[in-house]
Amino acid sequence: MGLTFESTRSKSLKDTFNIQAKEKTFVVALAGNPNTGKSTIFNSLTGLHQHTGNWPGKTVVNARGSYKYKDEDFLIVDLPGTYSIFASSTEETVARDFICFGNPDVIAVITDATCLERNLNLVFQIMEVNCNVVLCINLIDEAEKKGIIIDGKAIEKKLGIPVIMSSARNNIGIDELKESIYDIALNKIKLNYNPVTYKNIENTVDKIKKMVEKRFLNINPRWLSIRLMDGNENFLDSMSKYLDKDALYYTKKSVDELCKNTDREAIRDYITEQNYKLAEFIKLNYIKRKRTGKKAVKKINPDLIITSKKYGIPLMLLMLCGILWITIKGANIPSDILSKILFGFEDVLAKWFIELNVPKWLYGMLILGVYRTLAWVISVMLPPMAIFFPLFTLLEDIGYLPRVAFNLDHLFKKACAHGKQCLTMCMGLGCNAAGVIGCRIIDSPREKLIATVTNNFVPCNGRFPTLIIISSLFFASSANFSKIIPAVIITLIILFGICVTLSISYLLSKTLLKGVSSTFTLELPPYRRPQVGRVIYTSIIDRTIFVLWRAVIVAAPAGAVIWILSNIYIGDINIINHVVMFLDPLGKLIGMDGCILVAFLLGLPANEIVLPILLMLYLSTNTMVDVESILSLKQIFLNHGWTYLTAINIMLFSLLHWPCATTLLTIKKETKSLKWTVLSAFIPLITAFAVCLCTTLIYRGIHTLCV
Repeated sequence: MGLTFESTRSKSLKDTFNIQAKEKTFVVALAGNPNTGKSTIFNSLTGLHQHTGNWPGKTVVNARGSYKYKDEDFLIVDLPGTYSIFASSTEETVARDFICFGNPDVIAVITDATCLERNLNLVFQIMEVNCNVVLCINLIDEAEKKGIIIDGKAIEKKLGIPVIMSSARNNIGIDELKESIYDIALNKIKLNYNPVTYKNIENTVDKIKKMVEKRFLNINPRWLSIRLMDGNENFLDSMSKYLDKDALYYTKKSVDELCKNTDREAIRDYITEQNYKLAEFIKLNYIKRKRTGKKAVKKINPDLIITSKKYGIPLMLLMLCGILWITIKGANIPSDILSKILFGFEDVLAKWFIELNVPKWLYGMLILGVYRTLAWVISVMLPPMAIFFPLFTLLEDIGYLPRVAFNLDHLFKKACAHGKQCLTMCMGLGCNAAGVIGCRIIDSPREKLIATVTNNFVPCNGRFPTLIIISSLFFASSANFSKIIPAVIITLIILFGICVTLSISYLLSKTLLKGVSSTFTLELPPYRRPQVGRVIYTSIIDRTIFVLWRAVIVAAPAGAVIWILSNIYIGDINIINHVVMFLDPLGKLIGMDGCILVAFLLGLPANEIVLPILLMLYLSTNTMVDVESILSLKQIFLNHGWTYLTAINIMLFSLLHWPCATTLLTIKKETKSLKWTVLSAFIPLITAFAVCLCTTLIYRGIHTLCV
């Protein structure tokens, strides 16, 4: 029997798992395989609008929410998707440990009605741990379309636990699920729990159970006896974290003696076999398929094209190019409007400061430094994000992104990296810090480090403004057909970033992080109709606003520091220009100049402010400049010696150079290593310099030959 709220909440949940539950609040765990609609049910229960990404491994950490039902408080913990409590990855270990040692009051196991038999193995495993289980068979609407009929009442009688038929997207079955959770939590119903029996080992299990009951409190003795008997090392590691070590040592010693002539591996196989036999019994007796007189129309499987070797990658690039083109074209007008509003409000602020007799230095730092930086970041960054993120989220919701990982998996395997690294790269397109956190879905520490170090080679949303502006200025013309060229250029830049990612991953796997790529299972979820309204709302709230706020809180102090450095003079030259002159030879060597390098250096807190800093340096204004107030931005660049080589190299350098400060701090937190944090900055920096040097030498060589 699972622990009661009163006896275990303080120690097991609050301390061990950092679940901040109030007194007299029932904790409910949501468990299930990936792609069963678990996060959608979480949203429906709690009213929170958590993003429901349609790929395995998306939920890397516990998502929490609460709701009130019949005057009782419930805390919902949405666990990472897992296929079994025999964890094989970090996120599965998170789910397994909470289920087995967190002692939630109720565990709601979410399954997919279209493939219930496959999901039942996890249900049976969880039922052995905690009998306070409710089985929610979700996606019954999709099952109905496929002619699948499930007898929920018969399954409920067979298993002895409540069974709820639901379609979370259509809000079907949610009230019934709440009612069942309420009844179980308050012991309103008596569960006629029917565990899976293992006739061949029940006598031995009973002997171990007597020892367990004496030495361990508040844990299911039968389940622990079975786990000690099969001797799974992964489980024993977790047991040592959550159970009394001395009691575990002596119990394990006694069990080893009792089972010294027993084949432990054969026991595990036998247990698995019995679970699958029960799942097959349920399938044969309680799951039926409709038979129609009409001949079924053969449907075309889109994966034959989308995941094919011939068309998969070209379609992926075409779709990326289309999204970027929509983002570039769609962001122009709102960006202009925002810029005029924000920079227009600067005059109002200036009047207020004059009326208040604010010192000139304070006005300069706060208005010309902090405010102007924020105006730049918001006007340039918000419109593209508000377009790009919803479009990108739609691809997730439809189920397209796992297909991207499938298409690129063989390339990562050749680079001795993990196929899931592709998913972390997709996250990095929005924010590299989010991509680094997403590396938790990779189980191998070696491959996780590779994915962490190389995630920077995917351009985050902070770099897109630089790429968009430079490509639009130098590679677009007035002809209508050429207006798509900037999108094509940026697509090629991203493609080059993928190539660099694979190359650096291969080099790391052959030098600092030697090893071979590990295998993994990637489930391709069914294509689903996206919930457009929810996608737009959640992508703006969870991604756009989050990333923008992060940029704002980093860019604001950066603006003040930049203004100060621009207005403190050593001799006749301010500090920034001293640094510019020092770095100018190095900049010229790689086809740029000292101002560009200083702009990137000062843009470390937020990549969005690189261009305004560069304009400030070129125009010697000592304050950040509003691009909209300049008649010809391209002419300014040309007046300072820019060529097509400069434009190409600044885009390449923007793609490849060090991560922003937020990402570096995230890397430090995730790796817990100063060494790998420093390497995560220097490896991209060396790569950026090497690539720009190569393009410069090639360009100058061709130019010399032509002359």
